[in-house]
Formats: sequence, C-alpha cells, structure tokens
Amino acid sequence: RRRRPKFPNMAAVPLVKKVPNSTFNSSAQQHQFHAWIGQASINHIGCFHQVTAEFLGTFILMFIQVSSIIMDEQHHGVVGLMGIAVSVGLAVMVLVFSIIHISGCHLNPAVSIAMGVFGHLPPAHLVPYIVAQVLGSTAASFAGKAIYHPVNPGITTIPSVGTVEAFAVEFIITFILLFVIIAVATDPHAVKKLIAVAVGATVVMNILIAGPSTGASMNPARTIGPAIATGRYTKIWVYLVAEPLGAIAGVGSYMAIKL
Repeated sequence: RRRRPKFPNMAAVPLVKKVPNSTFNSSAQQHQFHAWIGQASINHIGCFHQVTAEFLGTFILMFIQVSSIIMDEQHHGVVGLMGIAVSVGLAVMVLVFSIIHISGCHLNPAVSIAMGVFGHLPPAHLVPYIVAQVLGSTAASFAGKAIYHPVNPGITTIPSVGTVEAFAVEFIITFILLFVIIAVATDPHAVKKLIAVAVGATVVMNILIAGPSTGASMNPARTIGPAIATGRYTKIWVYLVAEPLGAIAGVGSYMAIKL
C-alpha cells in the first residue's frame, strides 16, 4: 500500500507569495530610482538622511583625494599619478559599498543632474543633493589645507592644455563614467555586485589618462570645493559645463542602445 504524501500538491504551492503592485504604492519614477540606490525605499529613507549621506560621502572622497595630491607634492612624487588614481578609485569603491543603499552614492552633481534628467532621481532631491556635494567637497578641501598647510595648493583642477582640449577631455571622461554607472547600476541584466568595482575602476582609468591634462575632475563638486579653498578659479567654467553635458550624453547613449 502506497503512503500518501505528507504535503499533497506541494508543487502547486508558490514559494513566494505574489504581492499586488498597489501594495508598494510606488510610481515608475520611484522604481527607476530604486534600481540605482539598491532598492532603498524613498518612503522609508528620508531626504535628510540621503542628503547627509551625500555630504559625508563627498567629504570622505574629497579628503582622500586632496590628501593624496598634497602628500605627492610634499614628498617629491612619492604617491605618483598611479597612487592618486588608485586611492581615489578605492575611495569611490568603498563608498559605493557603504552608502549606495541610502542615497545612491552620487557624490557628484554631474551624476545627480544626469540621473534627474532621465528620471532616476526625484526632482525634489536634485538641488539638495548638489548643495550637499559641493559643501562636502568644500569642507574637505579646507580641512586638507588646514591640516597639511600645502605651499603649492595643487589640489585645484587647472587645465594644462588649451580650453577646447580641456573641454573635450572632461566631456569624454565624464561621458565614460556615466555610461558605466548607468549600465551597471540601473540595467536589471547587469551584475549588481560589481557596481562598486566597475565605477571605481572607471575612475582610476580616467585619472590615469586625463590627470596630467585637466586633473580628471569628472565632478563639478571636485572642482568647486578646492577652487573655493584656494581662491583659484582658472577656467572653472570648462568643468562646470563640460561635465554635466558629458554625463547627460553618457546616460542618454546607453539608454539609446539599450532600447
């Protein structure tokens, strides 16, 4: 005599209960934003916490970058271009791991602007994000200047090439950065565990190829903060215009080929 199974029709019972879409009460725009910030809920993480994370993240990133540049100058090139690039890339990587689930870890007005343009960041968050990023960069620049007392404040991004060349370089490297970010962070087919590694590696690569010519800013906050701290604003408009345009073009290009 055959024994009856203890749990009849087990195969017919779904392992995960389907929840109606209305339960989440989220718009398409919020869904896109969630894809970038690691499924953090806008309703559960207030804008204040997100903006604070952007301020602290940008401060940490800029303090590491400022410190590595000053150490290289004060100790006769001991860090080198490779050392600066790796330190900044590692900082980006660990920060993405740390706060992407809170604010998306933009740390960059160009990133926030591009995400806002294409609906990956709520419009109400754009200005607070940018303000927090600029303040974080400025605070870090003043902190580095106060601690290390650099004789030659080389933390500013001043082009060593012509204006047209500098504009093109910053546009292209910011394009590359945002192309990678939008690809790995918002595409459901991408390997999400490699977001931090991919973005950090892209930053290292861009600094290596563009550091000697423009400082490889890729980030208006990275340029504005040191400029305020040192009072050096040479050709600052190049960075403030080329980088947001490059970011928008990078995101737009990936969205075009993805469609």
